[in-house]
Amino acid sequence: MSRLIRGMVKKFGLPPGALLHTGKTYIDIPHMRILEYNADDAVEKTLHSTEDLGTFISSPTVTWIRVIGLHNVELIEKIGQCFAIHPLVLEDILNTNHRSKMEDYGEYLFFILKSFNNADDADEMDSEQVSIILGKNYVISFQEKGDELFAPVRERINSAKGRIRKSGADYLAYALMDTIVDKYFVILEDVGEKIEDLEDSLVIQPGQNALQEIHVLKRKMLHFRKALWPLRETMNSLSRGESALVQEGTVLYLRDTYDHTVQLVDALETYRDILSGMLDIYLSSVSNRMNQIMKVLTIISTIFIPLTFIAGVYGMNFKNMPELDFAWGYPAVLLIMVVISLAMIRLFQTRKWL
Repeated sequence: MSRLIRGMVKKFGLPPGALLHTGKTYIDIPHMRILEYNADDAVEKTLHSTEDLGTFISSPTVTWIRVIGLHNVELIEKIGQCFAIHPLVLEDILNTNHRSKMEDYGEYLFFILKSFNNADDADEMDSEQVSIILGKNYVISFQEKGDELFAPVRERINSAKGRIRKSGADYLAYALMDTIVDKYFVILEDVGEKIEDLEDSLVIQPGQNALQEIHVLKRKMLHFRKALWPLRETMNSLSRGESALVQEGTVLYLRDTYDHTVQLVDALETYRDILSGMLDIYLSSVSNRMNQIMKVLTIISTIFIPLTFIAGVYGMNFKNMPELDFAWGYPAVLLIMVVISLAMIRLFQTRKWL
């Protein structure tokens, strides 16, 4: 939330559609990669200039333009000019703190999604904004970081696996979004394993480390939820097949991805409930442990109360106390104390206080 506010502060006073990069810089030099393919062939190359980008709009092949790195505002602006992309879309691409969404601009569809990498040593999940523009026969993807996220999709295209080479640009956009959704399952599975281990440790030995880990997981789940719920709305809108850019055959696959997002939301809410319950378990465990400690201390104090009374009486040293001259007085008093202690311990055991 603080990053979002800082990003909006930077744009204070600027007109709508003003291009300003508000995120972090992960790539030293932004670059573009082109992947053209059809049912028979696939060609991948690096594009060093934006001059020829306009030719891909009417190309008979499906074209996938991958833009890696977003801090080069001039490059993003030139791409927008070549494909007649609305300035508000370009503004959203550069605003890397944006929520997931879908917008229909007639000639193209615009998507914003969040991809996550689960960093164990961080309080929040490491996220990356991925923007996708779907045209009639082209897809433009904008990423903040490296190109490893969509490596499986590139491999399927180059190796002609599945139906991706035989389908249009809408199926490519589906494959990209499905890859992001599948990665959510990987992260949630890892979180689920951590929750199970943490739950076991809470029952055995609750401590400050466990409490800290609960708070870290709750923050991660909150960050995850902020991205997943809007993604569910996006996939729901796509699965209705209301856009002419999405073919009927692809809608079936989008419905499957929507079902996956529903499963993710259900799992997320379940984990959030478990974490809330774990916090209660931690507080109860700490309270029970404290009660056990106080119980032992109370029993010890109770045993020593009559012993202290006897020691106090015979510690007054009045001159006319009859027991002061008794030869066996000292061992007799000690024996009485031992008998009283054993009797009280036996009483506590009988009543199951020990």
